[in-house]
Amino acid sequence: MMYDYLIVGAGLFGAVFSYEATKQGKTCLVIDKRHHIGGNIYTEKQAGIDVHKYGAHIFHTNSKKIWDYVNQFAAFNRFTNTPIANYHGDIYNLPFNMNTFHQLWGVVTPDEAKEVIERQKQQAGVTHPTNLEEQAISLVGTDIYEKLIKGYTEKQWGRLATELPAFIIKRLPVRFTYDNNYFNDRYQGIPTEGYTHIIEQMLEKSDVRLGIDFFDDKDHYQQLAKKTVFTGMIDQYFDYVDGTLDYRSLRFETELKPISNYQGNAVVNYTDSDTPYTRIIEHKHFNFGTQPDTIITKEYPSDWKKGDEPYYPINDEKNNALYLKYKQRAEKETNVIFGGRLATYKYYDMHQVIGAALETAERALSHDQ
Repeated sequence: MMYDYLIVGAGLFGAVFSYEATKQGKTCLVIDKRHHIGGNIYTEKQAGIDVHKYGAHIFHTNSKKIWDYVNQFAAFNRFTNTPIANYHGDIYNLPFNMNTFHQLWGVVTPDEAKEVIERQKQQAGVTHPTNLEEQAISLVGTDIYEKLIKGYTEKQWGRLATELPAFIIKRLPVRFTYDNNYFNDRYQGIPTEGYTHIIEQMLEKSDVRLGIDFFDDKDHYQQLAKKTVFTGMIDQYFDYVDGTLDYRSLRFETELKPISNYQGNAVVNYTDSDTPYTRIIEHKHFNFGTQPDTIITKEYPSDWKKGDEPYYPINDEKNNALYLKYKQRAEKETNVIFGGRLATYKYYDMHQVIGAALETAERALSHDQ
């Protein structure tokens, strides 16, 4: 055996695991079917701008341990995520806060805003929310639901809001302060040299092979190492023996614009149902860019089928039950470690991926001592 670990996937989970393993003298082979490292946090320099190739990634965490960990690989700027919503040309602040309420209703105080929301909730007759629509109305009333949630959410998930589970909307920030900062976390920012620079340093002491599909010769690749760290789709690993897990996918249209400023903000959400994309990202604003040109990306949600890139797990009752079957299979694998968003069928923010990878690496490496 040539390596201690075969790591399938050169994204954030695999890179952190690899870094921790090589730090302790372990040998790692990292493979990825894409022709670049970094997974979905991959950034690519175009026209002097760091382009987030797979959608906006803003690092945020309340954990000083995680913040200190990433800062050893990169300097972070002071970027604060303050997206705005465009509804048929009308602009509203996100997340929902006193600025949003004033823009909609002209209210000035928190009590005035709460009174409007409560009145709309009562008029809608929502008492025990059973789906996303009812949950949203119970949180922010019918006006915000109709203008800023319904269209965006139904585009994002490809289903009616009445068919979506209530829990999806429960983590939505609602504030009765004039605060446009989407995240409440203590630490937030964007790496000044892009995310790819971080992954490069993490993988510096590993052997990396790109453009390699693990499933083209699964047995061969696993024989190259004592253990495998698998970060791909868990159902694919087991050849879909129990069925196929569902995802939502995304399609991106990126365009160079010969102007210095296209939309004045890094992220603008299009919340009406008529606009086919959910948001436009203007990449230079993540790093306060002053380049003469700008680059924008329109983000289109789409149905997922085998062969497409899976972005969002659909954690409804049916899929969660199916995942548990695969999880039970995974627990019986003695030489395979499953980790990351796809292998655990769970939506992770970047700081959560890093935390999970550190815990996984600590357990695995202490066992190998």
